[in-house]
Amino acid sequence: MKSIYDLSLEDLQDLMVKNNEKKFRAEQIFDWIYKKKVTSFDDMKNVSGSVIELLKNNYVIDTLEKVMEVKSVDGTIKYLYALEDGNLIETVLMNHDYGYSICVTSQVGCNMGCKFCASGVLKKKRNLTAGEIMSQIVQTERSFGNRISYVVVMGIGEPFDNYENLMTFLRNANHPKGLEIGARHMTVSTCGIVPKIKEYADEQLQINLAISLHAPNNDVRNQIMPINKAYPIEQVIEAIRYYMSKTNRRVTIEYIMIKDLNDQKEHALELLRLLKGLNVYVNLIPYNEVLEAPFKRSSREDMDAFYDTLKKGNMNCTLRKEQGHDINAACGQLRSQNL
Repeated sequence: MKSIYDLSLEDLQDLMVKNNEKKFRAEQIFDWIYKKKVTSFDDMKNVSGSVIELLKNNYVIDTLEKVMEVKSVDGTIKYLYALEDGNLIETVLMNHDYGYSICVTSQVGCNMGCKFCASGVLKKKRNLTAGEIMSQIVQTERSFGNRISYVVVMGIGEPFDNYENLMTFLRNANHPKGLEIGARHMTVSTCGIVPKIKEYADEQLQINLAISLHAPNNDVRNQIMPINKAYPIEQVIEAIRYYMSKTNRRVTIEYIMIKDLNDQKEHALELLRLLKGLNVYVNLIPYNEVLEAPFKRSSREDMDAFYDTLKKGNMNCTLRKEQGHDINAACGQLRSQNL
């Protein structure tokens, strides 16, 4: 049965009208599921019995079952959720000075095959529905009792390989009658599906875009990211330029630091040349090693030297603070180990 969170407000309004119910009932339903986060349609006290029966006969509220919850010493919490069909997904909750953020999964498995990533060890089985993506936030909020105000779509899967469901989720999360999370508090990360980057640009949303680049040239990127053979770095950079021309927004460049592969000074200088003139922000990420991959994390000295080289080249960048390292918080690790 479909999740009630699969529906936009307009979908719900259409459903009410088609079933000879008052259109305003849709807003009442949205209030109950997004603001009050009820677990049963019967708890919707100001909604008519006929509407409740309509919903119960066609939709469910909860589509996830919590299988495991693992807490880090730094406060990060990783959840392993089971979907109704038995497939497993991961969700990571992080506590920052500025509030709680959540990293959500968009697919069961991943077909992008990035060599350093645990997510791609288990191939894609299917896309998540918009409701299954949304449920990760709603049920996590219920579980720990606080509001989540930042969302990153960087969990298992490639979000732009599940574009329509992704967009429904983002709009419901941002909607003032939905979760009401600010557009600039949400980020979508892609490994570089160029046509979808351009389609996303045409949406002209205020939601942030992050590109998982992880290399300064095609030679290095081909070794770790198969997607680069379909959309090489030059095409990714051109897509970033297109995005900026449409939105006038900055793009985050994600760059995982892998020992001796992409972390030397010459790589930093090459990255500076590649990104010259672009309104980008480079996020350097210490590599979370995974059992299935041969790669090792860069030394602290090499990461610091890389960072210093970028800063001297007037590049906006940060070296990400690690979170959840002690609980295998990299995408896909908990799921693959459990399976």
